[in-house]
Amino acid sequence: MSQTAPATPSPDAPAVTQKPPAEHLRRIVGTPPGRVVGFLTRFVWAFLTWLSPESRDALARFVGNLAYSLGIRRRVALENLAMAMPEKTDAERRDIARGAYINMSRVVLESLPSGDRLPADWAEQGIEGDAAWRALKARVATGQGALLVTAHFGNWELLGDMVIRHGITIDALVRPLKGALNTRIAENRIRVGAGLIYPRGAIQEIIEAVKRGESPFMLLDQALPAKGAAFVPFFGKLASTTPAMAVAAARTQAPVFVVMSVRNGRGGARFRIEVEGPILPPAPGECADPITEHTARVTAAMERCIRKHPDQWMWLHRRWKVQPPPEATALPAGPTPPPPASDAPPAG
Repeated sequence: MSQTAPATPSPDAPAVTQKPPAEHLRRIVGTPPGRVVGFLTRFVWAFLTWLSPESRDALARFVGNLAYSLGIRRRVALENLAMAMPEKTDAERRDIARGAYINMSRVVLESLPSGDRLPADWAEQGIEGDAAWRALKARVATGQGALLVTAHFGNWELLGDMVIRHGITIDALVRPLKGALNTRIAENRIRVGAGLIYPRGAIQEIIEAVKRGESPFMLLDQALPAKGAAFVPFFGKLASTTPAMAVAAARTQAPVFVVMSVRNGRGGARFRIEVEGPILPPAPGECADPITEHTARVTAAMERCIRKHPDQWMWLHRRWKVQPPPEATALPAGPTPPPPASDAPPAG
């Protein structure tokens, strides 16, 4: 990746007219909250909207520290870190885990307010991976979409908002949602201009979206039931992963980019965008299972970013809970992630 570059040169200026997603993707499928819960949560959303970004950040740090201190899923986070980063000391892993709790609290409290959730200087935080970013913008300029992959990292909800503001129409792959929190997140996704693609008929929806110039936006870091999953290396251990991205890439021939939001250390929801790609599928005849290999290459790119900023990923999730079948117990022969350089959406 190149050094961080400002996001404001004229070719990439954020003040771009963004084409809205197809109308049929601007709908919420799921179970809304009941009347009482819906009424009460409106006051919570109003309170979070009223708070300044700095106050929300302070509240998030308090809630995250409290959840860590109370031990809520702390054992899961520390077990994941011990497996993924055995080179770290116990103290270092505990610091990373605490940071992950704070990051998750920030994601929730930053994502729920209405109105403009990004600070006025959001576009000044920079983009890392200049060549990849320009390749993505060039693809979109042709009138066809790309495939965008991210993780539960930084703030994936506000990442979608930033990408849209840069003139890239996105459609988030999601599951039907339940409850007030998830309904609010879905409403905010639509409000900022994202489309929503649900599991039923998702591959065909992705194909049509790419042709319309929309870029499907998917999370690729959650465990999937073994049936239908691709098992690929993630921090040195096979992890069940959806092959949807690789299948969509094979059918659309659309380029794949890993796009991540990285907190810059200041309060107020400030992130730079890190981009890697296009990440190409294996050449014909290069390997026996091109879908799994392509999934592994994209997962490796996500891992590279997470290794640099481990406290911004969702270690609380049981990422390796699904065991691979016997025939998949050996790691694939694809590229392996380099050692760490330093040092939880659309969604689904």
